[in-house]
Amino acid sequence: MQKPECHGDAQLRNRVTGNCDQRTSSSAQIKHGTTVQRSKSSSSTSSPEFARKVHPRPSDKLNPKTINPFGEQSRAPSAFAAIYSKGGIPCRLVHGSVKHRLQWESPPENLPFDPLLITLAEGLRETKHPYTFVSKEGFRELLLVQGAPEKAVPLLPRLIPVLKAALVHSDDEVFERGLNALVQLSVVVGPSLNDHLKHLLTSLSKRLRDRRFKEPVTSALQKLELHGGSGSLLIIKSKIPTYCSICC
Repeated sequence: MQKPECHGDAQLRNRVTGNCDQRTSSSAQIKHGTTVQRSKSSSSTSSPEFARKVHPRPSDKLNPKTINPFGEQSRAPSAFAAIYSKGGIPCRLVHGSVKHRLQWESPPENLPFDPLLITLAEGLRETKHPYTFVSKEGFRELLLVQGAPEKAVPLLPRLIPVLKAALVHSDDEVFERGLNALVQLSVVVGPSLNDHLKHLLTSLSKRLRDRRFKEPVTSALQKLELHGGSGSLLIIKSKIPTYCSICC
């Protein structure tokens, strides 16, 4: 004979059933929320905005809103880069199919060497394009103009510290540009460079110990001797005793 169900048992069973229903409902809500979240995440990663963040467009660099304040572009530009961007260098870079060239706003022989030649020498320490090319080529072309010796010699006391900074630079390419510029300057000013030569030979002596630079440094020293005369040989030998004269 089946016993009648008491009121307390009925309440307990309803409570248990209600808890189960609540757990089932909560589980369904969690699954639904996860599905919606995944859907939103998937749609956001495939959105154009997400694509622009991962693969920024070149035009984004021109939009201040897209610039990262802690990124590389927030660093202050160098003195040469700042002058170049403001039009302080009267030439522009012309990209060619084989090689680049400079186009001057006016004939270089009409330009004042002070402070242009010194500014270009300071640019030899740059490590980014187009500053590396503009400074190197601009320095070379300016020294080729008629009357360059008379314009360059008075600037030697200010030029030498700038060239020395390039020669002691840790970047190998910067050193090479400084070395080439020094040789180009010696061709133009000749023995006038001898009074300043001792300030540059220490860095050349250190690079001479590196096998990679032994040949170019030796060649540069020989050209300094050639254009500086017998007086330059004594100065070079005093700082680099192992140097062999071109007259040997």
